Amino acid sequence: MNLTGKKIVLGITGGIAAYKSAEVVSRLRHAGAEVHVIMTENATKFVAPLTFQTLSANPVITDTFAAPEYWNVKHVALAQLADVFVIAPATANILAKMATGIADDMLSTTVLATKAPVLVAPAMNTGMWTAEATVQNTETLRKRGVHFVGPDSGILACGDKGAGRMSEPETIVEAISDILNRKKDLAGLKVLVTAGATRERLDPVRFLTNDSSGKMGFALAEAARDRGAETTLVKGSTTAKIPDGIRIIEIESAADLLRTMKKECCTQDVVIQAAAVADYRVENPSATKIKKKKGEPLVITLAENPDIAQAVGTMKKNGQTLVGFAAETDHVLEHAAEKLTAKNLDMIVANDVTKPGAGFNTDTNIATLITGNGAEELPIMRKRQLADIILDRITEIRNS
Repeated sequence: MNLTGKKIVLGITGGIAAYKSAEVVSRLRHAGAEVHVIMTENATKFVAPLTFQTLSANPVITDTFAAPEYWNVKHVALAQLADVFVIAPATANILAKMATGIADDMLSTTVLATKAPVLVAPAMNTGMWTAEATVQNTETLRKRGVHFVGPDSGILACGDKGAGRMSEPETIVEAISDILNRKKDLAGLKVLVTAGATRERLDPVRFLTNDSSGKMGFALAEAARDRGAETTLVKGSTTAKIPDGIRIIEIESAADLLRTMKKECCTQDVVIQAAAVADYRVENPSATKIKKKKGEPLVITLAENPDIAQAVGTMKKNGQTLVGFAAETDHVLEHAAEKLTAKNLDMIVANDVTKPGAGFNTDTNIATLITGNGAEELPIMRKRQLADIILDRITEIRNS
């Protein structure tokens, strides 16, 4: 990671996670960045400003009205200086100030004045993170283009368990690097990504589905958007946060997805099929809720769903790039290689969903990228990192 010459303003607010920000500064400095720290008054009660002054090798700003080291308006100078403006930890209070335009201290004043990309790493109690006010403020900031990293889930400082932990310093620095070193190599291209699980109705209240969260597809859609593509996300059932700045088409069943793909694919330059599509559907779903019958077994007849990836492959146009996914539990590479040919794909992403850290409902994945030229085995990594590697390989295919 090379951030040489990049100027980063890091805002630190009053939360117990403030101690983690010391490592953020250290990592940024080791990557070659110039770091300027702004601390709120409450933040100084958790970590002394001297800590960040030593790590950043720059004065730490805590007071809007302190005499400037040089003759400038400090909040304006820092706002203009920043290549990226980061707030970690970001409390519910600072998110509310940013959403409503309140500027009553050095940090809120400076972030309001900046034109640089803004990245926030929220950290707070689960109840505060899920409170309606915070949810609305977060949505407002996302719509304005503010970037978010985290929060993660786990044991919180208060003893509760849930979402609200600030992301780890390594993850925050990776997010900063992504913003600063973002490619625009997909500008002018149309990219369609499918994500999430399909649902096949048994009756009006029950359905057959799978464990897909949509995280891999969402990561791909976000990465394509950030690299300049006009991005469409076709999503089934998902638990991940829907990304902003992307055209969304919602589907439920495999039949819905097939209809959508037939309509949409002809206009796309790249189609990435990451959705977990049901292989079977209920042959005769009930129009009313099925009732138990005195202990008698329920017999359901399943019918095979159409192969959507194969259908898309038959519609492939000149210059179009098709990418599929193969989530397998055995003979992973063999099964994936067969699908590569059968479905007329340019690349298939294979992963063994039985491996820890891979597959459904994880933030990481372990994948092998297979093309007609061979297989590239990748180590465990975050899904957003894998998404960018996949897009790198797509670009190479298109340029070859």
